[in-house]
Amino acid sequence: MNHPKPTYLDLYTWGTPNGRKISILLEELDLPYRYHSIDITKGEQSLPSFKKLNPNGKIPALEDHETGQTLMESGAIMLYLASKTGNLLGEAGSVAYWAQVQWLMLQVGGIGPMLGQLHHFAKFNPGKSEYAETRYKSEANRLYELLNDRLKDHEYLAETYSVADISTWPWIARFDYQGMDLNDYPALKKWYLSIASRPAVQRGDVVPTEAEIPLPAR
Repeated sequence: MNHPKPTYLDLYTWGTPNGRKISILLEELDLPYRYHSIDITKGEQSLPSFKKLNPNGKIPALEDHETGQTLMESGAIMLYLASKTGNLLGEAGSVAYWAQVQWLMLQVGGIGPMLGQLHHFAKFNPGKSEYAETRYKSEANRLYELLNDRLKDHEYLAETYSVADISTWPWIARFDYQGMDLNDYPALKKWYLSIASRPAVQRGDVVPTEAEIPLPAR
């Protein structure tokens, strides 16, 4: 008789790219978890109860009741979960490991912050700052070109499907927010659609807010 896996992980999240990459990773790792919706449109990330979990007041946050570990910052959570399970991340110190970590760090330090600023100015506050819109759109173009060039000769960002792809994909899924046309970046588009077709990605993408995965025009 099969017994269900114990649920010892609590994910506190919202339907942003940073939130979705953790739920997608949990689904890919086949780890049972409970999710708790932290509605950032209502300021719930600033409530004292949540800031006990994440002093920075940002989603996501993770509690692992098996180890007693509480984590903030999406990149740290991804490294923790992948290291804990031994999946979607190379052996620590290996060539594969560092290849995956460097692309993960690019997302955390560059792709996420730059595209997030483009969302802020071009999507939610258009016309407020022409300088900011131009600056961040230019950087989005550069980053899309960087990813496209990488993926011309690689199926995934770091040879095999890993935390690097899972962390980056939800940000490219906001191409409409960014005013970007994936058809201009055929290698990136192929990668995006391949990952979008994965059942675990489809399951994780709707946690906690349901929405259809955006697809580029043909």
